[in-house]
Amino acid sequence: MTSWRALLRPGDWLVAALAAAAVAVSFPLLWRGGPAEKAVVKRDGTVVAELPLNITKRIEVQGALGTSVIEVRPGRARVAADPGPRQYCVKQGWLTQANAVAICAPNHVTLALVGAKASYDSLNY
Repeated sequence: MTSWRALLRPGDWLVAALAAAAVAVSFPLLWRGGPAEKAVVKRDGTVVAELPLNITKRIEVQGALGTSVIEVRPGRARVAADPGPRQYCVKQGWLTQANAVAICAPNHVTLALVGAKASYDSLNY
């Protein structure tokens, strides 16, 4: 039985290398949300606040377990505090790109950054 590598010719390796390079180059160019313009805070799917990302602001959102604290600074936003047990949304840190989302599931609060251009990802497909 021959090895599958013995069946490949130099042109096959060249095509595979070019395809891998095309994927590597196009991924960062096509898979970005662009600059974020505002932060959208929701509780139970209802918009609580829309905050522009050119200001500094701190808001408190009452959720199912308690109060989540959302902090916005120029060009970024984060969940600063949340009463959830695992703190996943707090551990995400600062969100800077459009379509970035921090979900505080136990407290039913979400923070999402949106930009001028709508783009699609696995969350809203």
